[in-house]
This record gives sequence, structure tokens and C-alpha cells, in this order.
Amino acid sequence: ERNRAACRAMVEAGWEVASHGYRWWDYQNVSPEVEREHIARTVQIHKDLIGCRPVGMYQGKPNAHTRQLIVEEGGFLYDSDAYDDDLPHWTTEYGRPHLIIPYTLSENDMRFAINGFSHGGEFATYLKDYLKYLVDEGRRGAPKMMTVGLHCRLVGRPGRAAGLEEFIDFAKSLGDDVWICRRDEIAKFWYQNHYPEGYSMPPDVAAGIGGGSAVHMRSAL
Repeated sequence: ERNRAACRAMVEAGWEVASHGYRWWDYQNVSPEVEREHIARTVQIHKDLIGCRPVGMYQGKPNAHTRQLIVEEGGFLYDSDAYDDDLPHWTTEYGRPHLIIPYTLSENDMRFAINGFSHGGEFATYLKDYLKYLVDEGRRGAPKMMTVGLHCRLVGRPGRAAGLEEFIDFAKSLGDDVWICRRDEIAKFWYQNHYPEGYSMPPDVAAGIGGGSAVHMRSAL
């Protein structure tokens, strides 16, 4: 709401704008009533400023009720408040299948600030090694997902940005072995190809993921 120009730029760039919560709070001890209200507010803000609701949520500092509230809200395809796997996975704990697309704190530029990378070259080398390993697994029939966490204030420094550019060029050089995509695209792929057996997909969800082109997933970045 305070940076509408940035909102316009993200829409024009074709980014997915997922929700990172209404406030940068630690929600550990926040009541479900307040958090439910905050989730509703952020959905409305997205509609007003982005032109569509968010389909992904990364609260960042959730509590035991956060995922249930996200599912209850009804419009989210996935959340990313997990760090437990290198593939998306489902939970049926809340009455219907809900997709979890894990985030990462290791392949993340936060490590420039906390016990990690000292310069962009280290960042690039680590990410390239990580991706090469996943691509090799994919070629052997076990594709994986790689998430890279980025923040303008961290990797946006010129010396660090050079390392990010090196990694992106490397990922592009792998051609069809790597699918560079948005998280909502991963979610739609998972709904179309890996929806849990024994459950009917809600009509609004089926309409939301649409047809789209099928993608053979080797390694997703």
C-alpha cells in the first residue's frame, strides 16, 4: 500500500505476487481471530493493488493455527511455511488436500547476513553445485525442485548481484533440463498431475488451475 509503483512494476514484469502476510510479525502468540483478520486484509490488498488475489502464502513466522486458517480462507492453492523437502507435498489434515511448496533458508541470500556467504562468487558456486546435483538426479528419473530465496537489500548489492547473474546464466544454459518458473506454476502442475487419490478437486480450484500446457518436470527452479 505504501509502494504502489513497485506493485505496478511487479505486475508488468509478469511476476507471481504471493502473500508474505499482512504484518511482519512473529505470529507465534497471535490469536487465530487476529491472524484470520490479517489474512483477509492481505487478500483484499492484493485484489486492490495487484488486480487479483494471491494463490500462495508464506507467512514466514507462523504458528500452530496458520495453515488451518490458510486452508479455511479457501482461495490459496499452496503455502510455503515449510522447509522439509525438495518436492511439493500434500496435507489432508484440514479436510481437503492442501499443497505445501517448501521454502528454503539454505539456498537463500540471508546467508550473506548470517554465518554464510562472504561474496557473490561463493553464492554462485554453491547454487550451481546444488542445481547440478539436482539435475543429475532428474536425469536418473528423480526430478526435484530448487528454491532460491532472494531479497533486494541483500543480493541487490552489486558484488552479490554478479554472483546471482552467474547462477541464472548457468541455469539457463541447462536448457530443457531445468524449468525456471513461478511457484503458482509449480502448484498448478502438482494439482494437474499429482492430486491425491480419493479426493475430488473442488470446482473453484479446478477452474483456477485451468488447462495450461503440460510440462514434463525434470528439475524446477
